[in-house]
Amino acid sequence: MPPVKRPLPEITWDNIAPPYLDYDYFQGIDLYPFRPQAKAFDMINAYWLIEAATLAYAEKEFATPIFGPVAGFKEIQYFTGNSTQCYVVSNDNFLILVFRGTEVRPRPDAPYFLNIIEDILADADALLVPVDDSGQGGKVHQGFKKALDEVWEKKGLADYIRERDNGKRTLWFTGHSLGAALATLAAQRYGTGVRLYTYGSPRVGDMAFKNAFPLKNYRFVNNSDIVTRIPPSKWQYQHLGECEFIDSQGSIQPNSKYRSCDEDEDAPDIVSMIMSLSKPPEQLVNHVPTLYSTHIWNNIP
Repeated sequence: MPPVKRPLPEITWDNIAPPYLDYDYFQGIDLYPFRPQAKAFDMINAYWLIEAATLAYAEKEFATPIFGPVAGFKEIQYFTGNSTQCYVVSNDNFLILVFRGTEVRPRPDAPYFLNIIEDILADADALLVPVDDSGQGGKVHQGFKKALDEVWEKKGLADYIRERDNGKRTLWFTGHSLGAALATLAAQRYGTGVRLYTYGSPRVGDMAFKNAFPLKNYRFVNNSDIVTRIPPSKWQYQHLGECEFIDSQGSIQPNSKYRSCDEDEDAPDIVSMIMSLSKPPEQLVNHVPTLYSTHIWNNIP
């Protein structure tokens, strides 16, 4: 039977930004276990992965007991760079690599809001550069590429995943916001065998990158989410993957052709809107990961 519908959380300026330390992570997974062998789109797996992407914003001291006793992962490893943090969590059947999205609150170990500054610099460094030395895979956002470079080889992230890729586990890469962009680049680098689900992703690369991308993937867009409109398509950026569009009524349109998924729709000028509002504008509210999670839960068949 379908799950009991959950009410959408009310989003204010006070609770718009992660981490969400009072959120009930992975609620209901006893009713809907992860399906590690699924090859086609799977709404239950999408729910697990957005929960992981939401939890990835939290410090490891908070996240580890949830990934472990709550979600049932036996191995939990945390990787960090200046503008990148991610978790690799695994059990006998599957592995999830999940990247943290853009931070807007200071971390305890980052003085003078350094973590926020590093994220802003990564997001703003939008020059298109070759994805690799071959020059055959198109071009990608320079800031996103640099952020992934901080952990991929330098901190041993790629080797850690390879060591656990034993042919018995399936590999799932995911993230929200900036984390979605990094998961996309990591999936492209790792290649065959990865399942990729992203949430509220900015555009990552150009048309050549899109055409050369080696994996089928699923990209969730919540209605008017502003982050999915940047960087502008007029800068040669393109989205990739099948768009799972969450409409204004909360229904998910699979493989959607809705205009809000189109490559030529860019973000509105939202700065002036924010300055005069007592509550967050819809375009920002729709980016909140707990809203993605609630909508996905409510759409489990």
